[in-house]
Amino acid sequence: MASDVNPFESLQEQIDDAAAYSDVDDDVLERFKRPERVLETTLSVELDDGSLGTFEAYRSQFNGDRGPYKGGIRYHPNVTRDEVKALSGWMAYKTAVVNIPYGGGKGGIALDPAEYSTTELERITRAYATELRPLVGPDEDVPAPDVNTGQREMNWIKGTYETLENTTAPGVVTGKAIESGGSQGRLEATGRSVTLAAREAFSYLGTGLEDATVAVQGYGNAGSIAAHLLEGEGARVVAVSDSSGAIYDEDGLDAGAAKDHKAETGSVAGYDDCEEYSNDELLTMDVDLLVPAALENAIDADLAEDVEADVIVEAANGPLTPDADDVLTDRDVYVLPDVLANAGGVTVSYFEWVQNRQRFYWSEERVNDELETVIVDAFDDLTDAFEERDLPNFRTAAYAVGLRRIVDAYEQSGN
Repeated sequence: MASDVNPFESLQEQIDDAAAYSDVDDDVLERFKRPERVLETTLSVELDDGSLGTFEAYRSQFNGDRGPYKGGIRYHPNVTRDEVKALSGWMAYKTAVVNIPYGGGKGGIALDPAEYSTTELERITRAYATELRPLVGPDEDVPAPDVNTGQREMNWIKGTYETLENTTAPGVVTGKAIESGGSQGRLEATGRSVTLAAREAFSYLGTGLEDATVAVQGYGNAGSIAAHLLEGEGARVVAVSDSSGAIYDEDGLDAGAAKDHKAETGSVAGYDDCEEYSNDELLTMDVDLLVPAALENAIDADLAEDVEADVIVEAANGPLTPDADDVLTDRDVYVLPDVLANAGGVTVSYFEWVQNRQRFYWSEERVNDELETVIVDAFDDLTDAFEERDLPNFRTAAYAVGLRRIVDAYEQSGN
């Protein structure tokens, strides 16, 4: 795992790769390789024992030419300024690739939420929301859940914002609970878009998901839901992993039962007498489809040499380093990039935001149908660019599409 690879530098390299196939002036390109602004703040919060805890927190607003900044908030010990900048950039290109009217943002707090009580996490979250207040709003910047955050944290942020602004503004965040203005289908959205992207990719390559073998690295919300939905498409999930390691059954796992086992025990280890492996071993298993669904930089160039999957669909943000991309391109491994494959979360967040503004809510069936239309159309745009411009891989095609849309919005604004 290439944990020492700077994710912001990876993002900039990916943009440069796409720019080589795009008609964008160098000075204009520089605008789209770095964030417009970054909030860096230290939160000071009283803990349950009366002591004072301090936490580094960030919010990066990468680009707002196509609409309000949009992106999640993560709680993780490894959150850094450069990581948040990279994630906000990936969001800007992701929203452009799926052609929804948002820019890109991202936020985070450097902490391990497992080390704090619920009351402490609420105070930390509300302190963070107070710092965000001048930057966020339904027409300015719309946060959402990410790693180790969910409906609870979004409800706290929404409540803090509404109290401070003395208003009702359900559209200030997305990923909320249904009762607080959330959308049907939001929890499953990222895993669903991963499945849709995989289905379209296998169809494009002249095969199908029926009986395809699948390995999923990372068995949180996105990974476990993708595994379950891929089973529904006829695929055979043979391996899954979490931070404890990987489990394998050549005859196929029951994705739902493995998720229940993890919920009960805290890990997938020990499920149903499966063989146990390391995460790196899962990433190099001989499968038809590999789904990296954990954190960034999971596969570097050295590991990529040993990857045996035919297709990789990125459920995580930035799971491959640029050098790994080069290796896999040379080895004819097809990679469906994160900016398309995991865009279900931000797409259904957009649907939630639309519903909040209209005060009119959709059925889960409509949400899923609309999501499928967005992902399939985006995949078609990507493959059209891939073929018409003779691009080296799907990632470069995705960034070429996204970059063109962002540049067009910037130029059409008269700036």
